Amino acid sequence: MKILGLTLVAIVAVQHFFFMYLEMYLWTQPTGLRIFRNTFEKAQESKVLAANQGLYNGFLGAGLLWGLFQANEVFAYQIKMFFLICVIIAGFYGAYSVSRRIFFIQALPAILAVVAML
Repeated sequence: MKILGLTLVAIVAVQHFFFMYLEMYLWTQPTGLRIFRNTFEKAQESKVLAANQGLYNGFLGAGLLWGLFQANEVFAYQIKMFFLICVIIAGFYGAYSVSRRIFFIQALPAILAVVAML
């Protein structure tokens, strides 16, 4: 279960670096418009907010990587659980306020990682 948990944490971290890239650099590009189901006009108006959101997703990814590479096992576990719980909360809020898809894309992988880490 330990290897599964670490693998899932790594996947969630990589996801968040991908979200960061999408929100900070591809928001107004055809790929970003398609993924986020945005019009170019709406994306232009919200690109600063999206970049800020992307930065926060990068912080979540960085925190999870920190937990994966922390040498002290007890502290590493606490770091990973903290950041996974942050991801889960963000995923639930996004599902509530933006789109239910966010639960499946963001929160569910983090929930599976937490379960595997227990």
